[in-house]
Amino acid sequence: MSENTPLPIVEEDDWYRDHLATVDEHGKRVWIYPKKPKGKFTNYRTVVSVILLVILFGMPWIRVHGNPLFMFNILERKFILFGSYFPPQDFHLFVLAMIIMVIFIALFTVIYGRIFCGWICPQTIFMESVYRKIEYWIEGDSNAQRRLNNAPWTASKFIKKFSKQVIFFSIAVLVANTFLSYIIGTDQVLAIVKDPISKHTQGFLAMIAFSFAFYGVFAFLREQVCTTICPYGRLQGVLLDKNSVVITYDYLRGEPRGKIHKAVKGKEEEAAKMNALLGDCIDCKMCIQVCPTGIDIRNGTQLECVNCTACIDACDEVMTKVNRPTGLIRYDSEEGIRTGAKKIMTPRAIAYTSVLGVLVLLEIILFATRTQVEGLLLRTPGMLYQKTDDGYISNLYNYQFVNKTSDTLALEMELIGIDGRIKWVGHAPIAIPNDVTEGAVFVELPPSELQTGKNKITLRVRSGDRTVDQVKTSFLAP
Repeated sequence: MSENTPLPIVEEDDWYRDHLATVDEHGKRVWIYPKKPKGKFTNYRTVVSVILLVILFGMPWIRVHGNPLFMFNILERKFILFGSYFPPQDFHLFVLAMIIMVIFIALFTVIYGRIFCGWICPQTIFMESVYRKIEYWIEGDSNAQRRLNNAPWTASKFIKKFSKQVIFFSIAVLVANTFLSYIIGTDQVLAIVKDPISKHTQGFLAMIAFSFAFYGVFAFLREQVCTTICPYGRLQGVLLDKNSVVITYDYLRGEPRGKIHKAVKGKEEEAAKMNALLGDCIDCKMCIQVCPTGIDIRNGTQLECVNCTACIDACDEVMTKVNRPTGLIRYDSEEGIRTGAKKIMTPRAIAYTSVLGVLVLLEIILFATRTQVEGLLLRTPGMLYQKTDDGYISNLYNYQFVNKTSDTLALEMELIGIDGRIKWVGHAPIAIPNDVTEGAVFVELPPSELQTGKNKITLRVRSGDRTVDQVKTSFLAP
């Protein structure tokens, strides 16, 4: 077929763009029974899923200097990344990291389509690599599941259905506890599990709520999360272009589709001519049968496609059986299908990459210059200056030191560029690991060092021989 050959999908056949495969014409849910996929990409995705699941369930138990590797305690505003404590004062780092993540996803989508959905997204991993595999194990492949659901209730059917739901909910409880571990830490989760419910009522209720949420998603909602709830599928409509690499059907090679005409004795030449008029697609519909969202990939890129690669493996298996080249459905771009050339770095991709590079560099700089202790020194409200017996001018301050390390730090302060004295109210502060230390301190300066009104002063915060922070404040003089 020539380069100018029009797409085989004509305007009147675009009905699929206004319909969901999982909803019928009356608006009722159509339950999807995807055929169990097998093949090269399915094996690759299984390996990736196992690795990511091990990381997901293992990371809450990893400790760095006594801290969890990751913890996102929103309620107590306590965040730990790679074992380092990040107080609310470092919130700008999280904001910048979120912006980087959004741009990274956009960049990845522009170039590689929805590869995140198919290979990394927790929804896809749990659905296809955990829950669906359990369902295949208990109820059988797609046809067996249909027969079981349509069959009358028997002891065998009850045992299969009940055991499946028990396993589903048990996994949901495990997932819920794991996610809670990222929020409140494994120690708190273990305490909720071991102690009486009355001691941790809120934590227990949160665990139950998370469990039922995960159970509902994977036992009932399933592909509806991807097709109707997750906004990413709709975002791809504005992010993808003709150069984006997605799972796509080679319509130039596959059309017109049709069944293979078998040669009948005496009519071999006629059968050969009929087959010559057809493309490589034999219209077996295996790509539809294995699709977890029920779409026909031959219709083109659709928001329901999560790039799970099941259709690639199914099509390659059929092509091998009929002695035709594999890759009729493959990772490619519209431009690659049409011209045979792949152009990855388009102007838009270069622009996204440049912005992403600048933001990543800024984040690295901010992380590198982040202090171990962050101090705040404010003059006590309602207090003016005082004069000491030896003629010094004194101001009372409230201090706050945030210790971002896992060590207990004895802190001292000294004035920079000006003579004066520091007098703690009580004892010098001892900064608690991953916590805030508060108190009061007097700063006393000689009148010769001061101007009338407010004076800007800078103080160095030290722990032993190390400078851990510098704080600036104002000093009021007569």
